[in-house]
Amino acid sequence: MADKKEKTRYNEAELEEFKTLIENKIVEAKFDLELLNNELSHKDENGTDDTSRTFNMMEDGASTTSREMNAQKAARQAKFVMSLENAILRIKNKTYGVCRDTGKLIDKRRLMLVPHATLSIEAKNAQQK
Repeated sequence: MADKKEKTRYNEAELEEFKTLIENKIVEAKFDLELLNNELSHKDENGTDDTSRTFNMMEDGASTTSREMNAQKAARQAKFVMSLENAILRIKNKTYGVCRDTGKLIDKRRLMLVPHATLSIEAKNAQQK
């Protein structure tokens, strides 16, 4: 009887496929982050210097709320970029796709959808209980 050994890591071709996917996502994520940072730094601002004082005060309140939301989005986006870059490091180290809790291989479909994942669905669900 043949002993079917469970796969413990992705092969070179699979890792290369993931690397390409992740590198493309990094380019997109950095572009989005740059847009958010430009909004935060007012590089594309259309000023309200010529509007009435009352409107200016209302605009300032809305502007503050909008800036806070953009700052939160930018922070999340920066974290996403870092997670993707860490995934590239795991590919180089040949540890990509291994669940950090169970040590088992994360399903390829999950990694195609969430390429920076470090937990299998089972481990993620167990954490949320």
